[in-house]
Amino acid sequence: MKISKSFKIYIHIILSLILVNNLPANEGLSKNVIIHDKPVNIKELKFKDYNLQDVDLTSKKGNIMILNFWATWCAPCKREMPSLEKLAVSFPEIKIYAINMEPPNKLRVRDFFREIGVVSLNSYFDPKLELVKSFKMRGLPTSILIDKNGDEFGRVVGEIDFQSKEFIDLLKKYI
Repeated sequence: MKISKSFKIYIHIILSLILVNNLPANEGLSKNVIIHDKPVNIKELKFKDYNLQDVDLTSKKGNIMILNFWATWCAPCKREMPSLEKLAVSFPEIKIYAINMEPPNKLRVRDFFREIGVVSLNSYFDPKLELVKSFKMRGLPTSILIDKNGDEFGRVVGEIDFQSKEFIDLLKKYI
């Protein structure tokens, strides 16, 4: 008996939804902020900077980091990006990496940042989508929250106001 490709895809989607809905996590902040009960080890953390030079944060420790995955076509990304920049200015001890998920195009990123009034965030790229695969991401925007030991302590799936009191209070627990 041969199983169709579309049936296999549906099965994978259903299994993914079951898995995501049963992950152990504390969801006290909001529905799209997931704080893991136990930090998740990150094996490799590599991507490209604005000039397509390698950035390797695999063994970087000592600061809270936020990896924010976004795209220029993503309306929720466009709405949340200014609050991410304000967070970076308010808390310079939190290292923020805004990682564009499109094929690297400096002009498109520059124009996007100008259009939304973002002037101080650096942009990065994941041209082969290796981080997306390693984090098993399903949509944009997604932000990975990394503790001082270099482990993922949580993630934001979807749009959030990074300046909200609840989110800032959460981050202060890890600073």
